[in-house]
Amino acid sequence: MTKYVSLLRGINVGGHRMVRMYDLKELYTSLGFSDVLSYIQSGNVIFTGDEEEGAALQKYLEEGFEKSFGFHTDIFVRTLAELSAISAKNPFRDQPNKEAKSIAVVFLATCPEPLAQEALLNAYAGPEEIFILGQEVYIYYPDGMGRSKLSHSLLEKKLQTVGTARNWNTVLKLQALLLSNF
Repeated sequence: MTKYVSLLRGINVGGHRMVRMYDLKELYTSLGFSDVLSYIQSGNVIFTGDEEEGAALQKYLEEGFEKSFGFHTDIFVRTLAELSAISAKNPFRDQPNKEAKSIAVVFLATCPEPLAQEALLNAYAGPEEIFILGQEVYIYYPDGMGRSKLSHSLLEKKLQTVGTARNWNTVLKLQALLLSNF
């Protein structure tokens, strides 16, 4: 059995596309997963299941979600091993002057092509610091995420893939929950 975290994109934001976490947990259980736990309202679900290829598992979850809730949302799935690697690769990890609340990880559907990465880095001059490592983008927001002009739509347009962001504190909590026996 493999431990997973799934990150749902764009639910429960600004009163739109509302999904109760209880209902989401029930969906995952009905799809045959065990040890299902939701974490905060933004759509983070931890679960255990048979080892599956990431894209097939993602498609299975998205189809189940759409059938259950009546609309599509992108779902990004990472294993415990993948989330641990994401944590270890954080380029801001050993910089104590950069608070966790000012760091975000954007989980992408695919690895952006080198030209797409270059297009993003050339299109935006900061003050945010951006690192693109595999299927994740690490961003430090020195003035806070709410004041940033680095929009999610700009990231997706330039990188030519979709994604969903979580702040660093949430990433660490999800990792801790996956490491526990929740």
